[in-house]
Amino acid sequence: MGARTKYRKRALDVLFESEMQGLSLGGSLPERLVTNHPPINAYTVTLVEGVAENQERIDGLLSEHARGWSLDRMPGVDRNLLRVAAFEILFTEDVPDAVAVSEAVELARELSTDDSPSFVAGVLGAIIEGKAARSA
Repeated sequence: MGARTKYRKRALDVLFESEMQGLSLGGSLPERLVTNHPPINAYTVTLVEGVAENQERIDGLLSEHARGWSLDRMPGVDRNLLRVAAFEILFTEDVPDAVAVSEAVELARELSTDDSPSFVAGVLGAIIEGKAARSA
């Protein structure tokens, strides 16, 4: 597992953990930074804080492109994987869109349901298409 993949997985862990504890998105990050177990890298912090700061826009796009699935109905792992990847697609310059999708699909394959990889790929593909259309 590459370094950035580990950082993405830790961001997913923090986002998922925050939801399970009934905290705001990323609300468990401060405690994680104190315990630093497992270690929290600066890129993980960027992802968690970026998703939390842009949650409204990200969740709006996910809702728009996840045909037939509300955010509440999605498995928590899928919802938060999509948030991390959407943040990278929309707000980071140094991560190619294809890499963000590939990483999210691989994590979905490893951590979620059998149908999750294709679902994640489809939603993120639609977000990328919409991004391209807006910038054309």
